[in-house]
Amino acid sequence: MRNICCALLSAAVLAVTLGAGAAAAPVAVADAGTDLSVAHPAYRRDVGPTVAVDAAHNNYHTIEGRYGPFASVLRNDGFRVVSMRSHIDSAALRAVSVLVVANALASSNVGNWKLPTPSAFDDSEIEAIRAWVGNGGSLFLIADHMPFPGAASKLAAAFGFQLDNDYAAKGDGRQPEIFSVREGTLADNEITRGRGRDPAVDQVQTFAGSSFRGPAGTIPIMSLDQSWTLFWTQQAGKFEAATPRRTATRDDLRGAALAYGKGRVVVVSEAALFTNQLVNGAPYGFGRPSAVQDKQLLLNIVEWLSHRPSARADGRGAAIQP
Repeated sequence: MRNICCALLSAAVLAVTLGAGAAAAPVAVADAGTDLSVAHPAYRRDVGPTVAVDAAHNNYHTIEGRYGPFASVLRNDGFRVVSMRSHIDSAALRAVSVLVVANALASSNVGNWKLPTPSAFDDSEIEAIRAWVGNGGSLFLIADHMPFPGAASKLAAAFGFQLDNDYAAKGDGRQPEIFSVREGTLADNEITRGRGRDPAVDQVQTFAGSSFRGPAGTIPIMSLDQSWTLFWTQQAGKFEAATPRRTATRDDLRGAALAYGKGRVVVVSEAALFTNQLVNGAPYGFGRPSAVQDKQLLLNIVEWLSHRPSARADGRGAAIQP
């Protein structure tokens, strides 16, 4: 295992999200030059449902920063994308169709990516989100590697998800994190197949995230297997011989969907696949040739969360309607 730890420490992929949390790591910046077009928009420009992206909880990814490409893609799909900068309550959620939370942090962890990692959300916010989803809203919860799962764990637990405040590494930590339908690690269902106007997603790539498990009724999108190792570090990016670890199983997930009451939830434990970032000039996200379908997965997820019905007529792909 020592070789795995050393590889993880030096692998450039971990630098994608370490940023200010580790002084020696290069900082990821949004790449505005990426192809952000949408061939077959789900809605006319600016008339689709409202997608609110959390920016009130020390989020590492916001639409003004590293999730700029995320917002542009969804706007090109017709969604109205806004920042949510306020405390989250029922009034703030009233006009929102999809709430996106990407890499929130508690104030105590800003610039201090070490244990403990308390919740970024207070109990009233968690209850407001839970009730809103139950009544028909949709939550897209994205929590990368440690410390972000710790900050989102209480929110995820309100829907029955158990987030691991860890790193999930494939092989020796240098192997591309490819999920494919062919290998059985990417699901063939309503989300990956989309509305039928574009090719179904059959392969995606992620870039150094964590793991989680879902409650009964969870529909996997991306699943880990025994080629992955999970590491629980005390500090982001700091791997030691004594760092607790275990081999992953197919119960460990990278992405999953859930129907909850009248609403919907998608949890994904990696953030870079839904944008495009540059680290030392190299693309991490859907600007990378091996990750070109990541953008379509983003579209498919948010369209499903917005209750956009599938137009696919071939009968393939498991339905996951509530």
